[in-house]
Amino acid sequence: MDLTRSLSDIVALLAGLVAVLAPFFWVDAAAATTPLLILGTLLVVSALWAVLGAGGASSWVVAAFGALLFVSPWAFGFDGDSAAAWTAWIAGAVTVVIGLLTTLQARSAAPART
Repeated sequence: MDLTRSLSDIVALLAGLVAVLAPFFWVDAAAATTPLLILGTLLVVSALWAVLGAGGASSWVVAAFGALLFVSPWAFGFDGDSAAAWTAWIAGAVTVVIGLLTTLQARSAAPART
């Protein structure tokens, strides 16, 4: 088991949990509830699947979910609610960065084809 890969899955899992739980604690915008719940759940499921050793989604998929979460305040119009928007921006950015770093590390660690 690759320690870097499992740590990135745990970070993605935590970012997804923050997005899922945010509407229940500090988000007041009704427009933010559905995107945060859906995209956070997608992150949680994909990361949990990978953490449990079932293969899981690739790091590209996790990064794509993070990118969708990052742009969701503008796409769904809740960028005026600072708590919801910052939750989506931070959780999305962390997920994108960790997903892309894991992908780049896996690519550099792969043996070269001859």
